Amino acid sequence: QVQLVESGGGLVQPGGSLTLSCTTSGIIFVDTSMAWYRQGPGEQRERVAVITRNYNVDYLDSVKDRFTISRDNARNTVYLQMNNLKPEDTAVYYCAALGAVAYWGQGTQVTVSS
Repeated sequence: QVQLVESGGGLVQPGGSLTLSCTTSGIIFVDTSMAWYRQGPGEQRERVAVITRNYNVDYLDSVKDRFTISRDNARNTVYLQMNNLKPEDTAVYYCAALGAVAYWGQGTQVTVSS
């Protein structure tokens, strides 16, 4: 059974930081590209960042230089470090395992507000 469990969301003031974690089970993590997506209120889901099995990374333009995706293969976990958060970053953030079949976590809410 595949499970992706996100944690680390919450309420933060503009300019603040959060780190999201996604711990997986039931997949061959070391061979799987992992990504973070988000869906804001009334918006479509968009990919925020991706990290391949070879540690190649790519980011949504609006988060470049503020967000960092990383992975720990020993812990089957992917992270999203988010700095200098802005109100427009408010969304539900989802972890995804991008194998032959895509698997998704349940999402974690990030709210950026003063």
